[in-house]
Order: sequence, then structure tokens, then C-alpha cells
Amino acid sequence: MSFLGIDLGTSEVKVVLTDDESNVVATAGVKLRVDNPHPHWSEQSPQSWWNATLDAIGAVRAEHPVEFAALRGIGLSGQMHGATLLDRGGNVLRPAILWNDTRAYAECVELEALVPDSRTITGNLAMPGFTAPKLLWLSKYEPAVYRAVQKVLLPKDYIAWKLTGEFVSDMSDASGTLWLDVARRDWSDRMLSATGLSRENMPRLVEGSEAAGQLRDELRREWGLPGGVVVCGGAGDNAASAVGIGVVKPGDAFLSLGTSGVLFASTARYAPNPEEAVHAFCHCLPGQWHQMSVILSAAASLEWLSVMLKTNVSELVRIAPDGQDGDPPVFLPYLNGERTPHNDAAAKGVFFGMTASHRAEHLAYSVMEGVAFAMADGYAALRNAGTELQSASFVGGGSRSSFWGQLCATALGFPLNRHEGSEVGGALGAARLARLAASNDDPLAVLTAPPVVEVCEPVQERRALLDERLGRYRRLYRALKQEFAA
Repeated sequence: MSFLGIDLGTSEVKVVLTDDESNVVATAGVKLRVDNPHPHWSEQSPQSWWNATLDAIGAVRAEHPVEFAALRGIGLSGQMHGATLLDRGGNVLRPAILWNDTRAYAECVELEALVPDSRTITGNLAMPGFTAPKLLWLSKYEPAVYRAVQKVLLPKDYIAWKLTGEFVSDMSDASGTLWLDVARRDWSDRMLSATGLSRENMPRLVEGSEAAGQLRDELRREWGLPGGVVVCGGAGDNAASAVGIGVVKPGDAFLSLGTSGVLFASTARYAPNPEEAVHAFCHCLPGQWHQMSVILSAAASLEWLSVMLKTNVSELVRIAPDGQDGDPPVFLPYLNGERTPHNDAAAKGVFFGMTASHRAEHLAYSVMEGVAFAMADGYAALRNAGTELQSASFVGGGSRSSFWGQLCATALGFPLNRHEGSEVGGALGAARLARLAASNDDPLAVLTAPPVVEVCEPVQERRALLDERLGRYRRLYRALKQEFAA
């Protein structure tokens, strides 16, 4: 038997084929484009997701036809919060509004006024990246589109529909809509009604490790698959990364440096703390929850700098250690606003303290340090919510940099463990969930941590200097907050 994990990210669709022991057989990826037609807008074409998915699957199938022919299950991981809108005929009504789109900031205030106990129901602050405020925005500024909406799907659930013909979502992804009663693991009729929607407009809910549907016969025949293929509920990208890296027990955690930055901690119970912009979501396994701190521009900040300097990201990563001396600028990585702990859509990116002596290596260091400081702010919010961590797994594209790992470990005060295959965490997690849906395997036996290949320890001799610079970083945001709003 083999299993396929599909990870629909913001910048890439990645697929991984595993054997019946969750060993990676093959991987493939296809890049995606993000459109920014106006300031604060971030959109993608759902059709581009599907095309990229088919291309990535085709590459894996061509490389390993025998293993692919043994496919028994498909799992999906995906970027969260995106509003994918279909009419009654299943037609996409407009480009999907993504997680890092902040146009609906005013509608967040409106939504919390409409449902005064929304934070109690959802466990979360209303933030413009979440799905529900996007629908309020559409009702005002694109009323014809809003009136035509029959189904609201999250990005990965659109791919699941194309694979199965079923409208289904899982608990972890649905937690990021502001329509889910996270404690009860069910849609909230009050939250739906506040945005003019009902359960009829929502996908059916399942647990991530449960079967959501069967692969459509026409796809199964086209791909040369002799037997039925189950498609599981899947997970939001971070919950999928968690099961891919073995973060399933209370106290387990990971730090992800992808387009966004995430500090994810598995919890034994529903433990919200919305006042400090900590996300409290369902895990993708039955009866489990998790907390997250989220920043919107982690590796994306380094990508932005590479465009500005016309220098490859790999070169910036190489020269960054040379820029840690000489009093480099302090960087606020708020290029797309910020979530934890500020919940400030108006926040902006800032280099502070630049002089004529600073060079590319100083800016590269500053960006990597600023992201590490943002993650330290997120951990402070988690600690205030009662979460103490001894270590965390290190995942995402940024985990390929040992220096960045050391920076984050030093700023947070605990070691980061990079695992074998950590760069395919979300896709591997999706494949593992597919295996659970297609078998009677014990979840704890399947969802183990891959071997540790590197430990990024805090650099104690730089801790005092980083703490001093972290204090300056925090004072800068407080000093500039009103200017951002203006």
C-alpha cells in the first residue's frame, strides 16, 4: 500500500508519496503565484491550485508508477482561512481571498459587535485573516458575488471537492474560520448567522484522520488505480505539520519558518487566550486541541529582502552571520501587518538604526533576527496562556538554516530539533492521516517523530545582547503603533 499527502501552501503545492510504514518514496512540488491587486489584498486562483496539484501528482506518478499504483489513501494539508466561493453550479465566483489578506480589518470590529461573546464561542479574536470577516467585507463591497455564494470552502477543501465531489472540512482547518464552536467541534449557528450564512453554505465536518470520501472514479481510472482510494479529512497546514513531525502529545511543540511563522503547542484540552491573540484551535485528531502564535511574514520577509537587493535567498542566508556584529539595524517584520501578540493589521515593516556602514549582510541578519524576535513575542503570549516549553521541533523552509535556528533558539531560550524530512512536514502529515483513515493502525504508532538530524541550541554568550536588542524591538513597536494607524 502507498499513501499520498498533498500540501497546498501559499507559494507551492507539494505532494509526497509514502509507503505503508510512512517512509517517503517520492516528492514533487509546483510553484504558485500570489496576486496583490490592491494594498492589503492577497488572492489566488483556485484553478491554479488544482492545476498545480495535478502536475505535482503527475510528476510523482511518472517517477514511481509501481508504488503509485498501490495508492490506497490521500490526505490533504492546506493554507488556512482562505475564502473559496462557489455558486450553485460549483463555479468559482472570484479569486480566493487568502490568510494574509488584511482588507477586512473593520469587519472584525463589526463581527465582534454582532456577537459579543464571539471570543467565548470561537476561542479567538476576530482577525482580518480569518474567513468570516471576509464574507462581511464581500457583503458590502461585492454584493453580487456575496448573493451568489452557495458554498464557502477552505483552500484544501476545494481540492478535496475536486478529488471526491464531496464538500467536507476537518476540525483543525475549520477552527480558523470564526464559524466553529471550537470547544464543541461543530459549526456555530450564531456565528454563521452574523455573516448571513447557514450550515447549508458550509462543508460537512469530520476529524482529520477520518474518511471524507472516495477518489472519483474518473480520476482513479485516469491514474490507473485498480482499487478504491479513500480521501481523509486532512488538516490545516500547521496541524498537518504537527502530525508529520510527531507533535501530538500535550507539551509537544514545533516552530515553523515558512511564508508565515508559527509556534505550535499541542494541548490536552481547549485552552483559549484570545486577549493576547493566541489561537486556540482543534487538533486534527479526535479529542485534541492546540495553541498557536502566528506571525504573517517569516520566510516571506527574507524573500522580500532578496527581491529588494536582487540577491538570492540562499546568498542572504550565507552572508547573514557576518552581519551580526557592527550594531546591525533592528527589523520589525510586519510587512503584512501582524497577528500574535499585536493583532495589528496596520503594522508595517521597519529597519531602524541604519547607517552608511551597513551592508547587505547586516540587513540579512536583521531580517532573520527580527523574525526570531517576533517568535519570542509569540512564545511570551503562549507562556501567559499557561504553556511552558522545554524544546520544539524546527520545520518549514527556514529550518534549512542552522544559523536561523540558533537565532530563534537563543531568542526563545530553548533548543530546536530539526528532524529528518522536516521540509515535507505538512505533506507527510497529510499522508499519515490518510494512512489512519484507510487502516486500523494505532495513531500513536503512526504519528512518531522522525529521527533528529540537528539540534539548534541557544547560544548563551549572545543571550544578553539579544535580550537587549529584543527590548529595543518591543519598544519600537510601542513607539510606532500610533504612526502605523495614522
